[in-house]
Amino acid sequence: MIDKYYDDLLNIKTEGEQKGFNASFHYHRYEATPYSALEQLFQQYLISCDDRVVDFGCGKGRLNFYLNNKFDATVVGIEMNEKYYSEAVENKENYLKKKRISEDKILFYCCLAEDYSIAPSDNRFYFFNPFSIQIFRSIINNILISVEQSKREIEIILYYSSDDYIYFLENQTAFELKQEIILPDIYKQNPYERFLIYRLDY
Repeated sequence: MIDKYYDDLLNIKTEGEQKGFNASFHYHRYEATPYSALEQLFQQYLISCDDRVVDFGCGKGRLNFYLNNKFDATVVGIEMNEKYYSEAVENKENYLKKKRISEDKILFYCCLAEDYSIAPSDNRFYFFNPFSIQIFRSIINNILISVEQSKREIEIILYYSSDDYIYFLENQTAFELKQEIILPDIYKQNPYERFLIYRLDY
């Protein structure tokens, strides 16, 4: 019911999950972050209207519209699946009919995550376990190169994170764990039901 409530509120359609599997084992099946999980995350973790949030594997754009509506943040969705990308663009058109904002506050790109060129203003990055550690490492390296070129504080938000992601960040980068937010109703049954926020200061 909560998913329908928020989709109706935002004038979008983001329910459902991917049927079948991607051709490459590096890319995982798409599933939107539950709105109930987003509620709990953003009760404890705040985004600023000055932040620019990049969602890797954004699917139909649920996180993007939720964040823009709640915080007036600029949001960028990266999606390699052309069908989901088209649905995200259609959702944007419908969202803008209800919420009068500049079109460039919500951006979608249809490309491989590792091919996205990190913008100097990108400073928050969201991952719902979308792909293998090899691709994650490549994206983090892209972020670090961008930070070298344009110094800024960066935060990475992981949901349902693989152990490989965590090991890499904590042992092979300068990112430090800033915050852990567990989903109390389901964490006991599944310890992956949590958000981890890593920070890199410059």
